[in-house]
Amino acid sequence: MKLITIPHYEDYRTDAIFDCYKWDPQFSDNITLSKYALVITKKEKEELFKMTELLDKETRMAEEAINKNPSLIKALDMPKKIRKNLKLMNNYDSNNNVRLNRYDFHMTTNGWMISEVNSDVPGGFAESSLLPKLAIKYLGKYQSIDFLDIYSKALAKKIKKGIIMFVHCTSFYDDRQVMQAIGDKMSSLGFTCLYGASDHILFRDGYAYSIIYGYKTKLDGIVRFTPIEWLKDMKIKGWEGYFNTLTPSSNHPIAIYAQTKKFPFIWDDLEKLGINLPTWRKLLPKTTSVKNVKDDSYFIYKPAWGRVGEKISLKEGCSDYEYKRILKDVHKHPRNYVAQAKFTSLPLKGPDNNNYHLCLGSFAVDGKPAGFYARISRKVRIDSIAIDIPVLIEE
Repeated sequence: MKLITIPHYEDYRTDAIFDCYKWDPQFSDNITLSKYALVITKKEKEELFKMTELLDKETRMAEEAINKNPSLIKALDMPKKIRKNLKLMNNYDSNNNVRLNRYDFHMTTNGWMISEVNSDVPGGFAESSLLPKLAIKYLGKYQSIDFLDIYSKALAKKIKKGIIMFVHCTSFYDDRQVMQAIGDKMSSLGFTCLYGASDHILFRDGYAYSIIYGYKTKLDGIVRFTPIEWLKDMKIKGWEGYFNTLTPSSNHPIAIYAQTKKFPFIWDDLEKLGINLPTWRKLLPKTTSVKNVKDDSYFIYKPAWGRVGEKISLKEGCSDYEYKRILKDVHKHPRNYVAQAKFTSLPLKGPDNNNYHLCLGSFAVDGKPAGFYARISRKVRIDSIAIDIPVLIEE
């Protein structure tokens, strides 16, 4: 595994903007498009794929077991508005929905470990497909995996034909570019693609209908990029329809069980039901409730519903002010956080002789490995200012 320089970076960046849905490749004043590519060996790819497939099998088995055993849900401490709607998922059918997960791997002093699974609305679609192809155009001789091709074929297999609504927060351009990437792919396969907010869908008799002007019609599929826990705060009329719709969906709200960082709290109970999670136990650092921590130096605190590395109390990865502010919030609202044992990230040396920490997201679509979405950072915490980097595979 190594970092290599992409030649003619300014041209590469321009091509990424116009050809790879990287419409604004920066966050605030920080550039978020790397001038490097990450190159992994075929052996490393196969190792990551094997772990991803095992993790995903365990995750999907656990989700369905939780769904059939509501007594397990209490320990997950779901928001009240979500909890009361979980019972609506008694008609969930994995054969009718496309299940997408992204497992975030980190190279550590103890080998590969994961920090979490993005199971509800994982992103990085174009970055895992078009960006590597573009990098190969500038570098040659490497291979890549086309996530968009794999995901679109899985959607086409279960939706079959017709109209798909791509649900996202329409005021966020970075959400739109994710949806546009997969939407354009589905359009090329003959589907009619609509782009709307979560309240542009009306649920009736178990099916989803578009209320977009000019397209008031029954939908054949839903691809959702608005987090399910955000919907409860949006005060959307009829939003509970997402939980029991018979319209094929990706991702179905069943993804919420693994999305919460409190998922490990019920592993022992799952194993009593015959759902074993050996790969999760091996790769995820020990995760427990805040009240069980006696010494902060061995643990970090993470929001139970956090995303993009926000509010993680990794002292080496944030300012003293932010670190103290997070700890203050943890002690004030301990139920909003989990404690996770620290691991030591093993950085990669860049061509500029700087060290870069890596988060390598590995996608799974319906149980099968589907590609990589990677980010690097000079900081040990991978957060919103981390840099997107294409993943290439040695021939």
